[in-house]
Amino acid sequence: MPKITFIGAGSFGFTRTLVRDLLTFPLLEGSTICLMDIDAERLEWSRRAVQRIIDEGKYPATVVTTLDRVEALKGASYVIVTILAGATDVWRHDIEIPKRYGVDMNVGDTRSVAGIFRALRTIPVMVDIARDMEHYCPGALMLNYTNPMAMLCRAIARETSITVTGLCHSVQGTAEMLARWIGAPMEEITYTCAGINHMAWYLKYEWKGKDAYPLIRKAIIERPEVYNEEQVRNEMFLAFDHYVTESSGHNSEYNWWFRKRPDLIEQYCTHGTGWNPGEHAYILKHYQEREHTWKDEIRKWLDDPAPLNLQRGHEYAAYIMNALEGGEPFTFNGNMPNKHLIDNLPQDACVEIPVWASRKGLESVAVGALPPQCAILTSLSAQIEEMAVEAALTGNRRLVYQAVANDPLSAAVLSLAEIQKMVDDLFAVNEPYLANFQR
Repeated sequence: MPKITFIGAGSFGFTRTLVRDLLTFPLLEGSTICLMDIDAERLEWSRRAVQRIIDEGKYPATVVTTLDRVEALKGASYVIVTILAGATDVWRHDIEIPKRYGVDMNVGDTRSVAGIFRALRTIPVMVDIARDMEHYCPGALMLNYTNPMAMLCRAIARETSITVTGLCHSVQGTAEMLARWIGAPMEEITYTCAGINHMAWYLKYEWKGKDAYPLIRKAIIERPEVYNEEQVRNEMFLAFDHYVTESSGHNSEYNWWFRKRPDLIEQYCTHGTGWNPGEHAYILKHYQEREHTWKDEIRKWLDDPAPLNLQRGHEYAAYIMNALEGGEPFTFNGNMPNKHLIDNLPQDACVEIPVWASRKGLESVAVGALPPQCAILTSLSAQIEEMAVEAALTGNRRLVYQAVANDPLSAAVLSLAEIQKMVDDLFAVNEPYLANFQR
């Protein structure tokens, strides 16, 4: 049975969900679950959660914990990464400093100026993990859940020999949402989705083999509750004829149209962004509140006398590992290097693409070109990510400025001189975490 290592296992919700799913597969139920985190207290809470899952499921699995990353990686078959480089007192600046310049974000973990600075802090850590894998488990697969997804996976693929794919909920989550809007059972839906993480497009979305886009358009136009559920993405669909992945809260930050003026934020981003309000710094406030409540939430889960629901969920990681171990082949949308997969996105950039997992390994599916109206914004974002990765790996401060200068949201609000000042301010507060950058 494989050794499955979790780096950042103190991420209680992710860890317990992923372990629950993977232990439902006979090929994985006897695995050694190795939990690693730099926070001993959080690590112990996660160990107790995993042990409860093992006990109630009567699985032959074993759980071990360590604060030593090397020890965790030795002999691993799979490495699941769910880390956060820096607490809220660090990454709050990614959102608060741009806000002072008028660049208003509510999530700030994937792209735009906040996503770029999160990448600058996180890429060195992720590359170090991958380099340790080269020494201690060179044949292992890294399954990454950490954001900013595309930039992290790109840096690892560029700098190391480790096989990595990034996993996100947005493709399957959006597909299920669209099916709900048109009243279709999900098992009757088929689709092809491709692009980059959080900006992939459903090139085909079919119900019983027939194009379902006319039904989706009709639902958006004629049913206010559908339009209001995802205002930003629905406006983008009505303009570009293809639906984009990830919530309106995220996508409102990735373009020029919705967050450049207070009246537009009020109209499009405050009431209909899907999974959260579009208010400024929503996700930061959420994490700040959870810093005071997470222990109570965990204790409540651990002490609940009711039996756990151990039914398998829909996390890709478990299905991928089962397929690689020789179980049923599995297809998913993963983040992989663009090796002639999407014709009109930069080669070698990290793209989100259909992937087959089987005993043979991971095999990406080429989809050709994105529709031109979708490719423009997607290609710009991919090129900005390429610049940011290069900057992170070389310590090139000027390249960071040039990447942010091309960011649609920053450019919609600020002059070049203002962008330079904003970037300088962000470098000043991040200096302790960006040792490879020189003045």
